[in-house]
Amino acid sequence: MKMITDIGNWLIQSGALVTVFIFAWKYIKPVMEAKKLHAKTLQERELIGLVEALADNAVNSLVSNDALTGHDKFKVATTAVNSTLADKGFNVSQATVEHAVQSAYEKSDLTPTVNPEDKPTTGVVINHD
Repeated sequence: MKMITDIGNWLIQSGALVTVFIFAWKYIKPVMEAKKLHAKTLQERELIGLVEALADNAVNSLVSNDALTGHDKFKVATTAVNSTLADKGFNVSQATVEHAVQSAYEKSDLTPTVNPEDKPTTGVVINHD
């Protein structure tokens, strides 16, 4: 037992213990920083997934509402997504929410698709032949 105590005292007095600690810290600190950055990236990815899911739900719930114009539906959807995120304590920029709502509108099967190559089917068509 005395020998273990003597070795411990020698490590402390000679500075070898401090050297080992500093070496270990120089090795461990970058590993811990990389883990922290990876965790932050995963959290951001999950948050974007949540924003997209909320935007999909908001757009799909407003598709059949004929009382609102497209611009009004967009405003209502972005407001709904923003308020839901704020209620849950998430801080997401307005631009991110707007992009998510626009993306949800574009990929929704419930919204009409317009082909710019098609000629109008209603209204007056002037043929300049």
